[in-house]
Amino acid sequence: MNFGTMKHKDKDGKPSSYQDKSSRTVPMAITFFVLCGFSFYLGGLFCSEKDKYETVKVKDAAEIPKSTAAGPHQIKDVSFPDCGLNYQDYTPCTDPKRWKKYGMHRLTFLERHCPPAFERKECLVPPPDGYKSPIRWPKSRDQCWYRNVPYDWINKQKSNQHWLKKEGDKFLFPGGGTMFPNGVAEYVDLMENLIPGMKDGTVRTALDTGCGVASWGGDLLDRNILTVSLAPRDNHEAQVQFALERGIPAILGIISTQRLPFPSNSFDMAHCSRCLIPWTEFGGIYLLEIHRVLRPGGFWVLSGPPVNYENRWKGWNTTIEEQKLDYEKLQELLTSMCFKFYQKKDDIAVWQKSLDNNCYKKLDSPDNYPMKCDDGTEPDSAWYTPLRPCVVVPGQKYKKLGLKALPKWPQRLHVAPERVSDVRGGSDGAFNHDDSKWKTRVKHYKKLLPAIGTDKMRNVMDMNTLYGGFAATLIDDPLWVMNVVSSYASNTLAVVFDRGLIGTYHDWCEAFSTYPRTYDLLHLDGLFTAESHRCEMKYVLLEMDRILRPNGYAIIRESSYYVDAVAIIAKGMKWGCRKEETEYGVDKEKILICQKKLWYSSTKPSSR
Repeated sequence: MNFGTMKHKDKDGKPSSYQDKSSRTVPMAITFFVLCGFSFYLGGLFCSEKDKYETVKVKDAAEIPKSTAAGPHQIKDVSFPDCGLNYQDYTPCTDPKRWKKYGMHRLTFLERHCPPAFERKECLVPPPDGYKSPIRWPKSRDQCWYRNVPYDWINKQKSNQHWLKKEGDKFLFPGGGTMFPNGVAEYVDLMENLIPGMKDGTVRTALDTGCGVASWGGDLLDRNILTVSLAPRDNHEAQVQFALERGIPAILGIISTQRLPFPSNSFDMAHCSRCLIPWTEFGGIYLLEIHRVLRPGGFWVLSGPPVNYENRWKGWNTTIEEQKLDYEKLQELLTSMCFKFYQKKDDIAVWQKSLDNNCYKKLDSPDNYPMKCDDGTEPDSAWYTPLRPCVVVPGQKYKKLGLKALPKWPQRLHVAPERVSDVRGGSDGAFNHDDSKWKTRVKHYKKLLPAIGTDKMRNVMDMNTLYGGFAATLIDDPLWVMNVVSSYASNTLAVVFDRGLIGTYHDWCEAFSTYPRTYDLLHLDGLFTAESHRCEMKYVLLEMDRILRPNGYAIIRESSYYVDAVAIIAKGMKWGCRKEETEYGVDKEKILICQKKLWYSSTKPSSR
């Protein structure tokens, strides 16, 4: 069963034959009714379920009605083997075993490089020996089980900076960092004094580049600021996995040669604490990417070289003259991109992206560097899109894009953002309808799965969100949601960020940028209906199994056919599933509630 097709994108990384979510459902709806009519004459096997509420176990749900045999999809019972302990931390698209195939220039080998189809693994990634259910939030912010992330290197190398320390069968997180060895709370307190908007709901979303074990993002959660912590898979051994094990949002990523997987003008704040990104090299191209993803009026915070070089240069293996030149070059580059110096105290310096588009008029000069990006550069194209040495100027048509123009948190959560009008079929009314719809749906989900809203679930992913309605409805629960928008779907991720939520672009034909066992709940709504013409269902489900924690759950909302098909494959992944009615009890759509079982590998480690 292979539904996959080759991707064709234009120069900005967008698909050449794009259809949005709603338009893709039309052929499926036609097919559905044709099959219904056909099956009526064959005995009504496909569409004659009675209007009743029932729960079906996998062994029952796995029986596909005979009338679908004439359809395009043939599903057979399947069983997947254990990948083996060598794959316990397998990240397919950032696999260290494949790094040598790619260049060292600008650390491109650390970017996403997914294996070709013939190298895909058709097996189940096991947990480490001794794996336990993660410590529950909020205790998990300060401790995790050693056996769940059994990496000693980072403990030995960073213990003097108080990132973490091993104590008995646990890792403890004192809240330290390279630039805040006395604790992250004191560091953020100083930052709040420099940026008052961090205290009053003005600043809601943040990006932390080179995040370590995400202590900065973890502290901000108590201050109602939601952070995407970003780090590559590198010699720090599982920074992102430590972050997610703690219950703090994080993804694998690096600013190298490609744009970060976020829309333009999205984050209220970006942060680098001695993240070792060479900001002044390559014409300041990494700063240009920070400029692109920050909304007007957003803040960029830097601590570490070359800030406070007058007092710190001796510990940086450099000279005061070199650091002075680097700081002056940094300031010059930021000014050329319409950043204004905002505040500075000790090791922390803050710049603010201009709220006034008049600043960008100077970029019209042919002798100016950096230049303004031309009209052919799509500002939100960010899936395998190359970095470009030009400034993405915020659109003139937006009046409420800037940080000061947005409602403060939490009011902005339920206010229709200005950019909803850019979405095909989008409007204030459509946004409000979606918001209301998810309140009804989530209420029903909680009846089907009472663990939602308890401390049993912390890390949640909405695999194909529209406006983030699922996440918005769960906002008062002790969890966070990573909102994923398909790189082939209508671009709604900007709306998600505008309402104060976080997310990323992704193509589910490939592996997600995270470690195994990092999410407690995966939710999808019509993903297979929308993407099965490109992505093989088996591989999407295997990826879901890789990133789902043992004993974690999946809520799969799909057409009746896909629910039955998923149930067969899920059984082969050792999942336990039951089929449920939707909140409206309609025949054409069902909900599959699945739980991944905890099991251990029976194979011994060997060289890969």
